[in-house]
Amino acid sequence: MELLEEAKTRVYRFGNKSADGNSEMKNLLGGKGANLAEMSAIGIPVPPGFTITTEVCTDYNLLGEEAVLSMIKEEVEASIVNIERLMGTKFGDKNNPLLVSVRSGARVSMPGMMDTVLNLGINDEVVLGLAIKTKNEHFAWDSYRRFIQMYGGVVLGMKPASKEDIDPFEEIMESLKEKRGIHLDTEFSIQDLKDLVYDFKDAVKKQTGHDFPINPWDQLWGAIIAVFNSWNGNRAIYYRNMHGYPEDWGTAVNVQAMVYGNMGDNSGTGVCFTRDAGTGENVFNGEYLINAQGEDVVAGVRTPQQITRLGSKRWATLAKIEEQDRFENYPSLEELMPFIYKELDAYQQKLEGHYRDMQDMEFTIQDGKLWILQTRTGKRTGAAMVKIAIDLLKENKIDEAEALLRIEPNKLDELLHPIFDPDALKTAHIIAQGLPASPGAATGKIVFFADEANKFKTSILVRIETSPEDLEGMNIAKGILTARGGMTSHAAVVARGMGKCCISGAGALKINYKKRTLTVDGHEYHEGDWISLNGSTGNIIEGKVNTIEPKLTGEFAEIMKLSDKYSVMKVRTNADTPKDARVARSFGAQGIGLTRTEHMFFEVDRIKVPCEK
Repeated sequence: MELLEEAKTRVYRFGNKSADGNSEMKNLLGGKGANLAEMSAIGIPVPPGFTITTEVCTDYNLLGEEAVLSMIKEEVEASIVNIERLMGTKFGDKNNPLLVSVRSGARVSMPGMMDTVLNLGINDEVVLGLAIKTKNEHFAWDSYRRFIQMYGGVVLGMKPASKEDIDPFEEIMESLKEKRGIHLDTEFSIQDLKDLVYDFKDAVKKQTGHDFPINPWDQLWGAIIAVFNSWNGNRAIYYRNMHGYPEDWGTAVNVQAMVYGNMGDNSGTGVCFTRDAGTGENVFNGEYLINAQGEDVVAGVRTPQQITRLGSKRWATLAKIEEQDRFENYPSLEELMPFIYKELDAYQQKLEGHYRDMQDMEFTIQDGKLWILQTRTGKRTGAAMVKIAIDLLKENKIDEAEALLRIEPNKLDELLHPIFDPDALKTAHIIAQGLPASPGAATGKIVFFADEANKFKTSILVRIETSPEDLEGMNIAKGILTARGGMTSHAAVVARGMGKCCISGAGALKINYKKRTLTVDGHEYHEGDWISLNGSTGNIIEGKVNTIEPKLTGEFAEIMKLSDKYSVMKVRTNADTPKDARVARSFGAQGIGLTRTEHMFFEVDRIKVPCEK
């Protein structure tokens, strides 16, 4: 038995249109690893790599770091050699370097809950060779500063000292931007980037007492262990508890060859959805950034641009930007890189057809070549969940039984929440406009910190941008408002998964965490002031807005009718008033349960309804 255990495969490879695993192996390879293997096997251009199984994470939690590293050492080293062979590069080589990414991958999607490291394998020598090889010194040093920043936060624990403080690396960058009189990361000169690398390393030494690791293999083992550790990090535990995921699932680790979206104006990165994750509308949509890496899009540091021409025009209407200005300064990927867009559009259609469900994809464009980094079943709101299921049924992609199985009962609750009264909206005072990142209606008191979201009975979490550490507060708040980020930012994706109303990228907001103020056009709002969010339009409204009850219509009515066709149980409701009884009946309840021994009856909609004396 012991010999069988030693012979067990712990590392699965993928790349060059072949793979050791497939999409049915999510329990072992995690959702990301299983889908990377599947995409590679069906001919999607995926950077080659390998997946360390979820079982190794379980072993790590039982046996510890030393035992696990010795267990996987040979397989990992051989798998790195395989990537070197496919990419024509060498890990740690200063003249022809291979850099890799290290990402987590639980069997279910947990957006932002665990950790990622990009550009791993770079050091003082490799950065020089990378600059010569690519003939792009700016790109090489930008990649180096990004790596130190990510590795420092994920592996070395370089975090803000308090909730009022910003990330220590961001603080260094903001100080340099102010000194140089610039606003964006892309405006840093080569010398600026070299200075940042030096200052970042100095900050690591001061805070940790150790030099930043320069050996690529030390970097790799450190990142792998950090991903395993992130499975039991506070935010991952909270997310698991929130969704009822078992602790013993563990996470896989995905190591892939780096492809670079930050090599200049012919490169970029983005996130896209095969359908609208907020409404369920059957339109390809997403966001991209030129000269950027993937974390830039989801972190919300820069507000990205739309992928499709239709999406770009819709965004411009919301942002009140004229068409000429939009086309010249905020073009869609479809307009800016039409050949890349056409290729991406073909892949999104192929992947949705293959998986028969809405997909959430990440991609990178490296010097005019498109790579697909990930696909997964996309998080969606309750309304989108119902519409997508019904639409896929009508498109003959799934049958009635599968359509019903696509419905998460707890998410139907989102469709029963009150909505803003249209009459009240006519007189509402709109103070600013953002992107309608997640539909819904939310009214509450302003809070600026996630750990204070329960300070008021109903709160709106207001942030410059959210991070995975804000998860608990996002779950407690009635709505989420951010000054930065787009429709695929961390706030937007997590809010949709939770069914929370969210408005992102409201650039007119000036947020001061230390003073706990929100300023818009010179008017100052404080912690505890009431605001309302219209997640369908992106309008931010002063004060409270009256709400009304929703109605059972459209796809919601269709899915409920379909559920009646297959139901084997009759559903009754508890109701103490005629109003409650009518609401329950309108949503399909077939009777009123008797819960009191003393009751009287009265007539409601031709059924006998028990009522408290």
